[in-house]
Amino acid sequence: MNDHSSTPAEAVLSTSGARPVIRFERILARPPEEVWRAITDREELKAWFPCDVIADAWEPGAGISFPFPGGGPTLTGKVLEADEPRLLAYTWGDETLRFTLTPEPGGRTRLVFTDELDPAIAARNAAGWQVCLARLAGETSAAHAWKEFFDRYTATFEPVIGPQEGPPVGH
Repeated sequence: MNDHSSTPAEAVLSTSGARPVIRFERILARPPEEVWRAITDREELKAWFPCDVIADAWEPGAGISFPFPGGGPTLTGKVLEADEPRLLAYTWGDETLRFTLTPEPGGRTRLVFTDELDPAIAARNAAGWQVCLARLAGETSAAHAWKEFFDRYTATFEPVIGPQEGPPVGH
């Protein structure tokens, strides 16, 4: 497995599978049951996820739609795995997102989040997820943080997986 990262809060890029995977690991100050709600409850998702999330149910095979704000695209997906409050995996358009929750001492949770994606959008998504996961953890980032993260990921990922695309049109 080829992993590329500079700090633990940042994405680690794995190129060992059929498609690249970006991986984040965070310790959240809430127990797994509360984190599960934060990753499955539509209202709680609005606080940190980059778009709305409308799931038929959180069970394998259930459909999900992801309307973006401001008239952006609506992605669709399907729940692949759901084991409350330990594991949730689903497709997000052409990507596969996976959340693994492990209890930690003191009522905390270790979150391992992965995004299996097309190589050209790895830096863009890594920057976006870094900002989103910071919000999930209750942190805030400066308005320009995404661009700084994107520039750093682009410099790190391009030599490994090729040219990186910037933000979607209109962002």
